[in-house]
Amino acid sequence: MTEKMLRNRVKKLRDLEAQKKELENQIEEIKDELKMDMEAKNVDRQQAGEFLIRWTLVIADRFDTKTFKQEHVKLYEKYLKQVENRRFSIA
Repeated sequence: MTEKMLRNRVKKLRDLEAQKKELENQIEEIKDELKMDMEAKNVDRQQAGEFLIRWTLVIADRFDTKTFKQEHVKLYEKYLKQVENRRFSIA
């Protein structure tokens, strides 16, 4: 690609990323509105025509890496492994 083509692709990418960010914000706003409505009605499931909206509590177990590392440093280090990846960025 020529430098001009590269610049145009980067500009297009930035524009699309900005649009994506705006869409993500709109999505979160709508989700928040639905959650507030359900909270006001004190329900965790609600029918909306053909849609069933759920906002339920989910309990999951997570491994506490920070505490484990503090309490078992040697064991933590024994199971660490290096991984390689490539990071794409535009500045």
